[in-house]
Amino acid sequence: MEDTSRLLNMKDMPLCWRHICILLITSVGQALGGMLAILVGVIAPLIAITRHPVLPFWGQGVLCASGLIGIMFGSLLFGWLSDKFGYLFFFRFCPLLVTGASLWVYFFPTVTVLVICLLLIGIAIGGSYALDPSYLSEIMPEKWRRTMLGISKAMSGVGNIIMIGVAYMVLKQTGEPTDWHKLFWVLALLAALTFLARFWFVESPAWLLAHGKQAEAERNLRHFLGQDVYIGDAQPTKKHSAVSPVARRELFSRKNIKRIILSGVPWGCEGMGVYGIGIFTPILLLTLGLIHRGDSSFERVVESLRFTFYINLFVMFGFVLGLSLIRRYNLIKTQFWGFVLSAAGLAVTWMGYVWHAPADVLLAGFLLFELALNAGPHLSTFELPSRIYSLSERAGGEGIASALGKLGAIIATFVIPLLLGWGGGGLVLIVAMAVLLCGGIITCWLGSQVLNEKNSINR
Repeated sequence: MEDTSRLLNMKDMPLCWRHICILLITSVGQALGGMLAILVGVIAPLIAITRHPVLPFWGQGVLCASGLIGIMFGSLLFGWLSDKFGYLFFFRFCPLLVTGASLWVYFFPTVTVLVICLLLIGIAIGGSYALDPSYLSEIMPEKWRRTMLGISKAMSGVGNIIMIGVAYMVLKQTGEPTDWHKLFWVLALLAALTFLARFWFVESPAWLLAHGKQAEAERNLRHFLGQDVYIGDAQPTKKHSAVSPVARRELFSRKNIKRIILSGVPWGCEGMGVYGIGIFTPILLLTLGLIHRGDSSFERVVESLRFTFYINLFVMFGFVLGLSLIRRYNLIKTQFWGFVLSAAGLAVTWMGYVWHAPADVLLAGFLLFELALNAGPHLSTFELPSRIYSLSERAGGEGIASALGKLGAIIATFVIPLLLGWGGGGLVLIVAMAVLLCGGIITCWLGSQVLNEKNSINR
């Protein structure tokens, strides 16, 4: 038996540079997701400018939602496959798929190819959403796990800012709306570098341990963290205790219904704010009178990028605030109050719009919405599935939660253009407030129940 008296237990070891490398490599999927959201928001109006006849409403909906549809299916597919066959192959395949699809649309920029490639890119990013937090949460020390998951989620905001900067520079330089396909080179480059970096990774030690491969799990752990680290007391409970992959029908069994609702429905409600309002932010702000109109449609799109950049700075402030709270306060309370305060921010904007208040009032409410949403639900919904699902079903559970989150975003993407046509920005704000409050109510109703049930099982 190995002498562990001089070795470090992975659960309580100090943070080291290897943990930081793992964090960076496993967080690129979040950055790619943020970049994709901005990319769709920029491309849609540019295609509307250049395409004659203009795409019908259903065509615009398909274009804007294709990436989100891909994320939803990718989360389910890769989450289930990785629980069954292991993480490593799919962990490497996802960025490779993003690279190929991005290059395809770069060289063949038609609307049909664009929709197909956005779907493929979304599938790959959905796989990353299911796999990345699994790798990260299983390797990080317990003390730092929540913080590292929060930082990983915050990388989506970094992706937003990178894509906004690239789009602004490219469109300013070219001055042509037909050059929208050139924005895909940055997506292809980052995904290709990620694919190469992930060759350093090996199969998840926790997944191997759960499937009865303890010797290989110990070896892979030392590959990640060094020769002086051991897994600790996470031993199989029986002699042949490899945990069989959880079938999809078991994930949807009655005992898991509360966990599915808690981890998935608030994530869908959060998707209304992050993706629904996020994609249509320039149009919404223009409708509310917060962006000055330019001389042409193209100039207005470019101006909206500059304004969106400032909005996304508050997204980052929200992440920073959330990371400072995430280790101090209960996850459920943080998520609940994030929903409530983000809805309150939209209420301020709506009242300012109805009563013709100064633009500063409308902007203040919108910034409160972004700050609260990203400090609360945008971080907590990402972490919650890994907290409530057991190891053997973790990737599958995270995949289901992520898929439900993207379903909410898809619905929002289709509905918001209709709401703008029926009642303008005011109606969009009212519906968004109701959806966010719904997320807060479900969080408050089921949160403590599910966590208490999991804790009692663990005891």
